[in-house]
Amino acid sequence: MTQPNIILILADDLGYSDIGCFGAAEIATPNLDRLAATGARFSQMYSFARCCPSRAALLTGLHPQQAGVGHMMDNNGTRAYQGYLRDDAVTIAEVLKGAGYRALMSGKWHVGGFLPAREPESWRPGAPGHPTPTQRGFDRFYGTLAGAGSFFHPHALVEDGEFVSDYPDDFYYTDAISDKAIDMIDEAHDDDLPFFLHVAYTAPHWPLHAPPEDIAKYEGKYRGGWDRLRQQRHEELNGLGLLDPAWSISPRDVDSHPWESEANAEWEDLRMAAYAAMIDRMDQGIGRILAKLDALEITDDTLIIFLSDNGGCAEYLAEDGWINSYVPNLPDGRPVRIGNHVGMRPGPADTYMSYDLPWANASNSPFRLYKHWVHEGGISSPCILHYPAMISEPTVVHSPVQFIDVLPTFAELAGANYPSEFKGKAIQPVEGQSFLPALADGDWRRERPLYWEHEGNRAVRLGDWKLVSRHPDDWELYHMLDDRTELNDLSGSERERAQSMSRMYDAWADHCEVRPWPLV
Repeated sequence: MTQPNIILILADDLGYSDIGCFGAAEIATPNLDRLAATGARFSQMYSFARCCPSRAALLTGLHPQQAGVGHMMDNNGTRAYQGYLRDDAVTIAEVLKGAGYRALMSGKWHVGGFLPAREPESWRPGAPGHPTPTQRGFDRFYGTLAGAGSFFHPHALVEDGEFVSDYPDDFYYTDAISDKAIDMIDEAHDDDLPFFLHVAYTAPHWPLHAPPEDIAKYEGKYRGGWDRLRQQRHEELNGLGLLDPAWSISPRDVDSHPWESEANAEWEDLRMAAYAAMIDRMDQGIGRILAKLDALEITDDTLIIFLSDNGGCAEYLAEDGWINSYVPNLPDGRPVRIGNHVGMRPGPADTYMSYDLPWANASNSPFRLYKHWVHEGGISSPCILHYPAMISEPTVVHSPVQFIDVLPTFAELAGANYPSEFKGKAIQPVEGQSFLPALADGDWRRERPLYWEHEGNRAVRLGDWKLVSRHPDDWELYHMLDDRTELNDLSGSERERAQSMSRMYDAWADHCEVRPWPLV
């Protein structure tokens, strides 16, 4: 088989039901829907609950601690928590380059150490502890080295090895990521090389920044509120065949409130409209990428996979007492207004807002919890895989898979060898498992258990059973074939099974050098 081009598209903080082909009938995502209509949707693709741990695992085929990002970007003193990619791990780019690929990246990196937004004098990209994409296998890179930030004036924006500080008046980061990805496709095609392209959007991660014309498309669409939206999306997911209709929707989060009692319905509608606009704009960019593939007549020779790095985000930012990723003033000196001030319109560059827990509860419909936790709402990612050479008709794959399975899948498809040694360093064995057979056999089952840990939240899934704990609470046990929305805890009636799976988790945690939370 001819080596295919491979495009890995990653959204940021996108909930399980936030795109049309995964239940969001009210958000226009025609390009993602097109991929799903002629591809495979994986109903049980799992991230690692948070931006940078998920990205580290996705890039390396290892669990976050094995990749060096057991928590966030701070260096916490051990190799599992150093805050940047370890040199006894290899990235997808490094593996595929060994098979003759050109490796390209446009978008968010966030696995190369902490870069304080307000301390640019401390940034040392490329220095020890701050690896850049071009040091980890990518031939070209355009994007942000840090995590969240302004969509109009992003900090730590780099093109290859140089910081970018000047922006045109119409600059919008989502558009720039798409445009640079298209340029990179052109370059690779001119060189007649198979390419791996990682397109890592920051949409729809806060802040709620979007062009006014996109927000206007959604303003008024959310006046029915989050309760109705959760129910509508749950019903849509059932109709799409992505869920079992026997699974009840989880109750409204206890930290939310009924829409009927919301005193600022018009403003809340506007916040969700801005969030939807960010997703819409990302889909528009994906459409331009697909149009470029079509124009070059390479669509059929390209595998495209779309994912989100974690579930919808319930963070309320400044009102929660923290925020560390903003620059306080715009280039023209105007102050950035931080926080969700009732009546303040989201969207412009001088605002810094989020959409909050009740809407995130709808984004993750029908599941419990959010980004940060390892219940289904925090780790369930929409997943679309489009590859005409192997997928002849649309299908839904229900077999559970995890971000660490992406690298071995790509390696198998490209005929690339995963090394035992790289640049003189012994490399950890890959932990993931190729899910390429699932495209030919819908009954394929992952052989290995799935594990998670983030900030003390922990889980193990063995077949149809999932043992999960919300830190610092006790273990809960769910039979996922009967109860994926995690409503019927069986840990009391299945004590022996829960104890056995707990021992499995402990052995895995020891193997991955997981530390107790909080880190000390």
